[in-house]
Amino acid sequence: MTLYDVAIIGSGPAGMTAAIYAARANLKVLLLDKLAPGGQIVNTFEVQNYTGMGTINGAELAIKMFEHTQELGVNFDYGTVTAIRLEEYVKQLICEEGHTFEAKAVIIATGTKPRMLGVPGELNFAGSSISWCAICDGPHYRNKKVIVIGGGNSAIEEATYLASLAHEVTVVTLFDLTADPSACDKLKALPNVQIYEYHHILEFLGTDKFIGLKAKSTKSGDEITVNADGAFEYIGLKPTADAFKELGIVNDYGYIETDAFMSTKVPGIYGAGDIISKHLRQIITACSDGAIAAQSAAKYIEKLN
Repeated sequence: MTLYDVAIIGSGPAGMTAAIYAARANLKVLLLDKLAPGGQIVNTFEVQNYTGMGTINGAELAIKMFEHTQELGVNFDYGTVTAIRLEEYVKQLICEEGHTFEAKAVIIATGTKPRMLGVPGELNFAGSSISWCAICDGPHYRNKKVIVIGGGNSAIEEATYLASLAHEVTVVTLFDLTADPSACDKLKALPNVQIYEYHHILEFLGTDKFIGLKAKSTKSGDEITVNADGAFEYIGLKPTADAFKELGIVNDYGYIETDAFMSTKVPGIYGAGDIISKHLRQIITACSDGAIAAQSAAKYIEKLN
């Protein structure tokens, strides 16, 4: 079995940046993911705040990052890590597919996954008429009616994208619009967009076919019915750190606790990106975390050798 210097779990911006920095430190690197490289940015139509890129498609940025890792000879493989077993100075990554990888140090960069509302009718249409990826499923709703649920940056950016395809976009959010003011202004200026703030989703409607949703105003108590052909949910994200709870590095909110050097309390195990407890989750901060984690891992391995 190959012993890697560092194994990186997750190939989003944090994981790929960690791989780049680790490779440049002459470490033998494994980049591991259960899905294609890119993480959440693959599903983002436009990224407008990554320094030096101006406006770029999320998938395009992900491809550029991954190509950079390959130019440096980083090994990429598929695997769903279910546990990390500690064997003296070697960490064993146990995958549900049946294989095991070994490394001296591990960087966990598994990120987050979309939250669900948990209301009646949601599971009936999840993955069909209810989606969490506008760039993936938006083209299905060309000249149709769609609902976007949420008021943060992701919701507003994807609603703006969907408005370029759909006949009508209705945004429903529990609070007011909390996205960047410039993004909100851009959305509000579109003629085919309607916005309902301070509305709680009660249920999704339809039996065999999705027909819309019912919501209730948190201010007046009035109920509304929004008819649509599909819906997109952007109500926040959940950390994906369940596989690492036994290590004692996950806090009560499900995020990995690290120090300023991205070190956990387990020697040789680091966290990076959206999976760690932090104040700002952006592509650029994820990349910063990845770079720091890789440098910390390199110093740890140097001491082992």
